[in-house]
Amino acid sequence: MADSVLYEVSDGLATVTINRPDAMNAMNTEAKVALRDAVEAAAADTAVRAVLLTAAGDRAFCVGQDLKEHIGNLAADRENGSTLTMSTVSEHYNPIVRALTEMPKPVVAAVNGVAAGAGFGFALAADFRVVSETASFNTSFAGVALTADSGVSWTLPRLIGASRASDLLLFPRSIKAQEAFELGIVNRLVPAESLRAEAEKVARTLASGPTVAYAAVKESLAYGASHTLSEALEREDVLQTRAGASEDHSIAVQAFLAKQPPRYLGR
Repeated sequence: MADSVLYEVSDGLATVTINRPDAMNAMNTEAKVALRDAVEAAAADTAVRAVLLTAAGDRAFCVGQDLKEHIGNLAADRENGSTLTMSTVSEHYNPIVRALTEMPKPVVAAVNGVAAGAGFGFALAADFRVVSETASFNTSFAGVALTADSGVSWTLPRLIGASRASDLLLFPRSIKAQEAFELGIVNRLVPAESLRAEAEKVARTLASGPTVAYAAVKESLAYGASHTLSEALEREDVLQTRAGASEDHSIAVQAFLAKQPPRYLGR
């Protein structure tokens, strides 16, 4: 991986760190490629049972697109009569968000500062958000005459409702951590000095849990969001059968009867 994104696997937990603190972890092309490769590697690695997505420094989780690079690319597009700059959505942002939301293992985002634009999208794509009390969120897109990307049009209204999502997209503003918690964007709000330890604790708990069941939970929630109750019930049947056939289910039942904590294998 490039230095702009760090990747480490330990005891079933993949830690992915956006590492451009001097640029508030803005996404230039190198960082976008590295982040895409890192989350896709985590998704494909059967040794990885959970992912912690975080960022270096204490000012920003990710402020989205690196506008300094972006403006140069736009100038080149005008000169060449092309629209290559905006292909970054299909080449980078979409694959990143798909990997985060669709991987069959839980993703925890540790939001340490500003999460704006695509950075907001990455945080929303996680299954669980542990957020510093000093963090903030901003859709940002309309502020630079753009529309939502990085899955925000899908994830944000599902968390806070269509009306509030429309408000935040049409009128971008800084949403402080406490308000984000009250809106339902934040799962766990913690002091800044406790963020990394608390987020890692959550992620490691998930990494040692019933991975097949967690994958089924993610799939059922995504499926249920766009299907009828009857269809959702049928999918639950399929997924429950799959979870029931896992080794971890047998381990859990045996541990329950023995009145001991289960030690899951992730399969």
